[in-house]
Amino acid sequence: MTPAPEPFWHTKTLDEMTPQEWESLCDGCGKCCLHKLEDEDTGTVYGTCVACRLLDLETVRCKNYPERTRFVPDCIVLDAKQTDVFRWMPESCGYRRVHEGKDLPDWHPLKTHDPDSVHQAGRSVRDVCISEDDAQALEDHVTGPIV
Repeated sequence: MTPAPEPFWHTKTLDEMTPQEWESLCDGCGKCCLHKLEDEDTGTVYGTCVACRLLDLETVRCKNYPERTRFVPDCIVLDAKQTDVFRWMPESCGYRRVHEGKDLPDWHPLKTHDPDSVHQAGRSVRDVCISEDDAQALEDHVTGPIV
């Protein structure tokens, strides 16, 4: 019996992935769409529970992903060459994990073949964030450091 082939995220670097493979690394958690703050003195990055106005809080998907940078100019568009940006991503982020040589978590949709597994595992921002349209000062919504 022939063993199953290794998953692409085990055999390819981020810059070797096809556009479809790259996009599939996103688990749909929505954490990257939460505002973050950086302490200028220490460089520590802190997460908040405040979501970008384009994040649909029910589906946890961008309302206009193809044109997001037109409406949110400081939206970060990840690519394999911007590895410094990965420190702003949660530890569970597929892009960050592959970059760091780690496997995807067991609840990741690429492993479960279920796009809702991230929500079922309680790893998404569904039901735990507010829109920036409803928030006041970001400092009032800090959830803690991003490790």
